[in-house]
Amino acid sequence: MLTIYSDAHLIHQGTEWVNGEQHPSVESPARAANVLASIRAAALGECRVAERHDSSAYMTVHSERYVRFLENAWQHWQAEGRTHHALPLVWPVRGAALETEPEHIEGKLGFYAADAFAAITSGTWEAARTSADVALSAMRVVAQDASNAFALCRPPGHHASREAMGGYCYLNNAAVAAQGFIERGASRVAVLDIDYHHGNGTQSIFEARDDVLFVSIHGEPDKSYPYYYGHAQERGIGDGLGYTMNLPLPHGTDWTGYRVALTHACKRIAEYAPDAVVISLGVDTFKKDPISRFAMESEDYLRVGKEISKIGCKTLFVLEGGYCVEDIGVNVSNTLVGFSNG
Repeated sequence: MLTIYSDAHLIHQGTEWVNGEQHPSVESPARAANVLASIRAAALGECRVAERHDSSAYMTVHSERYVRFLENAWQHWQAEGRTHHALPLVWPVRGAALETEPEHIEGKLGFYAADAFAAITSGTWEAARTSADVALSAMRVVAQDASNAFALCRPPGHHASREAMGGYCYLNNAAVAAQGFIERGASRVAVLDIDYHHGNGTQSIFEARDDVLFVSIHGEPDKSYPYYYGHAQERGIGDGLGYTMNLPLPHGTDWTGYRVALTHACKRIAEYAPDAVVISLGVDTFKKDPISRFAMESEDYLRVGKEISKIGCKTLFVLEGGYCVEDIGVNVSNTLVGFSNG
């Protein structure tokens, strides 16, 4: 299996507010480094550096003004004489008018942020756009001449919506890739999100469409971030009604319970008969993950990959979460090995 990656992620290390205190983000450069090392150790195939793409490629799923905000936010922050990481201090409340973008950078940060987990640093834009480039480069290979590939994306993307960053995510790599398949002739694409946290950004981007099926297995939203999205009754809207499937699971879910949901998800995707499948691959379902509450073992990811392989069509894996740095590499590589051997 081909792996696409980039070292540009190294220039981004964010901070986050946790329990009322500011800490270095658990979404760290070591995550991607360990995954790449494990991929190479498993001899899964060629590892290739991503191609550069124009920022207009991200505007297929994000608004132009949001992309321009990400591109220029650090410069605006610095213009105020600030050198520490930029995090929002104010957000619009429910019912507020949300069409007018504030002029001041503090207003912009709250306007485009869902939470205080996605800091802007001097390297954030370059890392985020390169992460999307990784997904686009891998998508093009799969669309043209390969049956599958792995996009080693960092920062992750599935919490980023059309006009909002959050949950360590800035550009939605999986959504950009899924839309890329559509623009290259696919009539139907499925996105299977197996991160512990619901892919609220991806769902919101595609929920009114029937050409992209979104299926997510995640922690129950009443108790798990992002809290407000991912309930089973969310099934899409308008033309997309019935093309969103959410399978929330309780704290403590292990392979026995997870397998039932995954089998159900893969069956729905196979029935949809997509031309390509994008897997939002989060391994924060692992039992030792510091911010998640499932109980998967490392060997279970071999089974996850094998089950996904039964869908039987072109597949692009896109890295999302997984914050147990010591084990993220083996858990990701096990998923890909299980898929390849399946």
